[in-house]
Amino acid sequence: MNKRWLLPILFLGILLLLIIPARFLWSEDESFEAPNEKKPVGQDINLTSVSKDKAKYSPESTVNFEATLSKKPNHAMDVKIVYYHLDEPVHEKIIQVTDQTFSWTWQTPKADYRGYYVEVVPLHNTSGGKTIALDVSSSWEMFPRYGFLSNFSDMEDSKQQEVIDNLTRYHINGLQFYDWHSEHQLPLKMNDNGEPKQSWYNIANQPVSFQTVEEYITLAHENNMAAMSYNLLNGTLAKEKEDGEKEEKDGEEEWYLYKDEEQEEIATHNLPDDWKSDITLTNPGNEAWQDYIFSKQQNVFDSLNFDGWHIDQLGDRGDVYDAEGEKVNLLEGYKSFLTAAQESFPDKTLVMNAVNQYGQEQIAESSTPFLYSELWDPITTYADLNEVLIENHRLSNYEKNQVLAAYLNYKKSDKEGSFNPASVLYTDALIFAQGGAHLELGEHMLSQEYFPHDNLTIPDNLKKDLTKYYDFMVAYENLLRDEVQPAELNITTSQWVQLSDKPARGELYTFAKKKEDTKIIHILNYFNTDHMNWRDTHGTQTEPAMKQELSLSIAESKKVKNVWIASPDWNNGLPSQLKFTQEDGHVELTLPKIQYWDMIVMEY
Repeated sequence: MNKRWLLPILFLGILLLLIIPARFLWSEDESFEAPNEKKPVGQDINLTSVSKDKAKYSPESTVNFEATLSKKPNHAMDVKIVYYHLDEPVHEKIIQVTDQTFSWTWQTPKADYRGYYVEVVPLHNTSGGKTIALDVSSSWEMFPRYGFLSNFSDMEDSKQQEVIDNLTRYHINGLQFYDWHSEHQLPLKMNDNGEPKQSWYNIANQPVSFQTVEEYITLAHENNMAAMSYNLLNGTLAKEKEDGEKEEKDGEEEWYLYKDEEQEEIATHNLPDDWKSDITLTNPGNEAWQDYIFSKQQNVFDSLNFDGWHIDQLGDRGDVYDAEGEKVNLLEGYKSFLTAAQESFPDKTLVMNAVNQYGQEQIAESSTPFLYSELWDPITTYADLNEVLIENHRLSNYEKNQVLAAYLNYKKSDKEGSFNPASVLYTDALIFAQGGAHLELGEHMLSQEYFPHDNLTIPDNLKKDLTKYYDFMVAYENLLRDEVQPAELNITTSQWVQLSDKPARGELYTFAKKKEDTKIIHILNYFNTDHMNWRDTHGTQTEPAMKQELSLSIAESKKVKNVWIASPDWNNGLPSQLKFTQEDGHVELTLPKIQYWDMIVMEY
């Protein structure tokens, strides 16, 4: 070999060694790590929680966020934060994190009554991030999310703070103070010096502390929640003539309702024997009664900073008569009472319960900002529940939102146990999809009409899912509850399930709403339900399996520009773009997956 070629060959060999990646000189063992290579910071660190400081926010106000990692990072790690309104990112930023718990702020936009999703993602972390919703609304009355309080005994401030913090995470923006008062006709008793008593027993003979009630109101306001004072519109205790108030109630016999024209039997509502007494019913349309109870309610507002009055009723009482033996139209009496109450308390919010829809038409015509229904038999099936939601929208001409008091696992809660998650999620999916909210959360979760009843706990998996459902309701409130109206829907599939225009076992219930240049299609899965009774009184409902890949054909004559999908059951509720084709008046697309509820949005 010619030695003059030796030097170039050696040079070429050295060059090849330098440019070939070092890993090719080793075995193909995937665990190999070059000595100087660093793992991405945060690779094995997860995001465990995200929270904010209020239930809702005014436009152009400051939101304080806090998040926690599974452990403290060894080095500064980047966290990406994206703010979505519907399917559009409106703002994003990256912050550097060095501690296990970190915080940041955001200035809310000028636009009022809007919902947002906030996504928090540690970068270089394949497990993804977490989301939390945000309601920017100057008043709770537009998008009510009603919770309750029912224990007002002496308690530590920290315990009250814990309750309010938990409800804040669910975005509860209004609280019903259930049975906080002393007696229906005398909600707040006063001392001889004109100051309110500092303690008393409520109608169920449970202890109440004035300080506890007052502190809960303060905490609610600090978290941008409304505090609503609960009381009947037409009830007194049976022993009320002996309560020391008789001297200021001359002519009180005119107030009462009677079961007969001869006024021989006063109308009453029976309560348990160990309570203070049964309830004697008054005529809600009687002006003397109205004047009396409004004066007592004014004492409440003068002494406690409640934002309004949650007015309860006792449902259809059959034929009842006044002190003159004339048949009383209770529904007209409700209307008269609400009109007079709004005149007496123009700066207070009035909400009235329509027990099984009794009086809902009259309530819808009043100044109440939203409708409230407490549901009983024979409203038993998901189809029945659906009809109530549709009717309430119709009664208010689609101008008022609604809250349902609907008690789940009723008989199961006679003993200690836990809620059936499927019961709750099936019912909440239907209520939320139809633009309602569910009164269910307080110091505990409701299972019966006596709010302090607390035999069932919320299992951890349900807590996690409920958080996602309430986030979803808030983030998409502008498509769920913001003056949307029914829309026609012609949708078909040739695959594994039948589609139905009402809730039906073994099928998917589909319906549509519309708003401006948008059609919102809801798909609720009843494919493998155990039964179709929303109350699931014994807690036997079965959880639906996640189903995959469903081809859908949707009749649509308008030109569709964009289609996206979101669900509280997957992808942390965030929007995902859907591929679609449109030809011959039909939109063809594939639903990627469904468990309880999917929402498809078509934009024109």
